[in-house]
Formats: sequence, structure tokens, C-alpha cells
Amino acid sequence: MSDDVEFDENCDPNNPRKIKYEEILAASRRIVGAIVRTPCTPAHLSDKLGVDLYLKQEFMQFTGSFKERGVTNTLSMLSDEQKRYGVVAATMGNHGAAMCYHTTRLGIPCVIVMPVLTAINKVNRCQALGGKIILHGNSIAEAKRYAMNISKEKRMTYINGYDHPNIVEGQGTAGIEILEQVPDVDAIIIPTGGGSLICGIAIAVKHLKPDTEIYGVETDKTCSMVESLRKNERIYLDIDTTIADGLAVNMVGVNTFHNLKGIVDKMIVVKEDWVARAIMHIVEQERFVVEGAGAVSVAALMAGLFPNLKGKKVVCVLSGGNIDTTILSRALERGMAAEGRLVKFKVTVYDRPGGMADICSLLASIGVTIRDCIPERAWVKGDVFSVQLKVVAETRGWDHTKELVEQVKKHYKEYFFQDMSERIDKTAGTRRGPCLAPNPVCMQK
Repeated sequence: MSDDVEFDENCDPNNPRKIKYEEILAASRRIVGAIVRTPCTPAHLSDKLGVDLYLKQEFMQFTGSFKERGVTNTLSMLSDEQKRYGVVAATMGNHGAAMCYHTTRLGIPCVIVMPVLTAINKVNRCQALGGKIILHGNSIAEAKRYAMNISKEKRMTYINGYDHPNIVEGQGTAGIEILEQVPDVDAIIIPTGGGSLICGIAIAVKHLKPDTEIYGVETDKTCSMVESLRKNERIYLDIDTTIADGLAVNMVGVNTFHNLKGIVDKMIVVKEDWVARAIMHIVEQERFVVEGAGAVSVAALMAGLFPNLKGKKVVCVLSGGNIDTTILSRALERGMAAEGRLVKFKVTVYDRPGGMADICSLLASIGVTIRDCIPERAWVKGDVFSVQLKVVAETRGWDHTKELVEQVKKHYKEYFFQDMSERIDKTAGTRRGPCLAPNPVCMQK
């Protein structure tokens, strides 16, 4: 087995490691001063969501994610020989940034292997933080195999970003902090990708306050942990594009998978449209910029997937804030469209002086803002004195949009609005995952 280039003794399927609270406690003392003790403060969204909500702001770490906790703990436990030879990892984002930053700080050689298709801003960011970056392969699986080759050939230590035992122990320190900051918390909702964050937090919290409910959240495109737990074995999940790229782990960790059972109350799967809405609401009401993976905990609450938590004290972990500006703008617009604040329609007006001005005046009179307007003349049916306008308008919400529709229908004969009968805020968030607690307390009324 050890002859296999991809064999990692720290993540051995035949010998999963048991993560203990005492090791997480030791990690919390070990990383003091090297990472940020992030705030966990009351949220403005509490009234809207019907819970006493607190937000654990892991995006405030220097590199913008919780990954620094595990990386710092793991690097501090390397032997002098391991530090001399250096470390290597395969990653597409936050783990790589944390590795580059802290190895540079400690003077440890570091190689990060990234797939060729990794976003250039992420590559540049890791390089700026001091790591040696190698682009190889078309997937994270190919990048990992190459990184493991480097590990064997150059005697560098391979650090799995979501399954190395010391990584999991480091992530668990966030759980200790949460209980110190919100001692009477009823439930903690945690984004779940490879599983290191939820595994570490759950072990720490269940040891210190066993009645606290622990929930994991994945999106409908990244639900590898839910599917693995459902089938009671680690499965490979094909993952295409996703707004929550920080959760895009094809196969969950060996150690995290085996440690989660019995300590996590339930896994939840939320639709990605809700994640876009959550990003928008967090920006508007909390003034925080978070990535898709960091917003899934709030998204699940918004989607109504936690009816049992109404009125309870809940902590949502905002795990990271490294969102590409292009993705951020798309998420904000998608969120606005989902809530009826951005509406697209077509209307035919007279193609004469004042024709387009009339529709603009009409929309202005009811407080609607035109975001975009494209005239189309060549394919308009009927007389040559008409022009069809493709309009994108901004409203205050569904009621305001309804008023817009009524006014356009009242003043014009030819128009087209997309079907608004199935509003996203009326649809179910999505399915729930398997219940994992030996004595379930979740979902009780």
C-alpha cells in the first residue's frame, strides 16, 4: 500500500485517525498569536430569520478563511527535519493561501500544486504570499497526484487541506472560541466541504456542551458528504461549476468521514440560488463580503430549512471571504432577481420622438430604475413605426414589481414578462441529509 504514490499515512482509509478534544485544546494554545481570534457578534438578520443569530467571522483571518487555523497547527508540529525539507499541497484556493502565508512567516519551503484551470487571481495571490506555485493537471485529483509525487521524490511533507489530523484539530479551535463567545448557544451551523471544519468544531463543542446541536450545510452541487453518509461510504462526486467553490471536494476526507458519525445532528443541502441571496443579504445588512462557501449557513436559514431553530440562539460560521469580484457582482444580481428586485421584460412602443421617453417617465413615476434598455427594430412584427425595448429594471421587491407590471399592461398593448408565478422565495430550499445523531434532538417541534 505504501508503494502507491497517492498513499498518505495520515489519511489512510484502512486506519482512520480518531480526533480527540484534548488535541483540539492543545492546538488552541499552540496557535495563539499566529491566527486571529475572530469575532462572533449578533447579526442584523436575526429578526428577518426568526432566530437569535450570531456570526462567527472567519473571513477576518489574514488570508480570508478558517484554513489558517489548521495550517498553523500542522506547521507548528513538524519536526526540524520536516521543516528543512518543506511542505507540499494540492489546492485551488484558501488552503494554498494559508500555506503560503504561514510557511513564508516561518521560513519553511512550500510548493503548491494547482490545476491549470485555477483562476489566475488565486494563482497570483498564492505567489504574492511567498509560495512556489506549479500548475499541473485539469482537476484537483490530477494536481494532488502530482503533489504526492513531489512529496515522495523531494521528501517534502504532504499536507491534506481537509483531512490531515492536525488540520482537523486546528479547525476545531473555532468551536472552542464560539463557546467562549456565545456560551448559551443552542445550535451551530457550519459549511461542509471535505469536512475538517465541521468535524473539528463538532468534536470540541460536543465535548464541552453536549446539548448543542451541530448542523452541516452543503449546496446541491457540492453534496459529497451528504451522499457519502447516505451510502455509508466515501463516494466520488462529480462537481461542475459552483458558487461555493470552497466546498467543491469530490471525495470527503477519510478521517473526517469516520469522526463525524454520532456527533453531527443533521446534514442539510441548500440550493445555490439561496446562496446568491445570502451573499446579497450579508453584504447589505451585515456589511460583510463573504464567498459562496462562507454564506451557505445563512442561506440554509433563509431557505427555511431549520424550522426547529425558531427563537433559539444560533451561530452561523462564515468560513471565508475570498470571492472573485466578477462572481460577487453576479451573485448580487442573481440575488436581486430572485427576490423580485431585478426584473426583465419586453415592451413595444412608438418609434417616434418621445416614444422611449414616455416609458422612461412612466417607470420613473412609480419609482422604478432602468438598469438597461436595448431597442430592437428589425424583428418587430407590425408597422415600421414601432420599436421593441428590452428592459432590465430595478424595483424594491415583488409588490413593487407587481405595480410595474400593472402599469405597463395598462399603457401598452404589446409586452412580455417572464412567468413570475413561481417565485424563488416560495420554493423549498431543498432536501435534508441523513440524521446522524444517536439520540436525535434536531427537527423536534
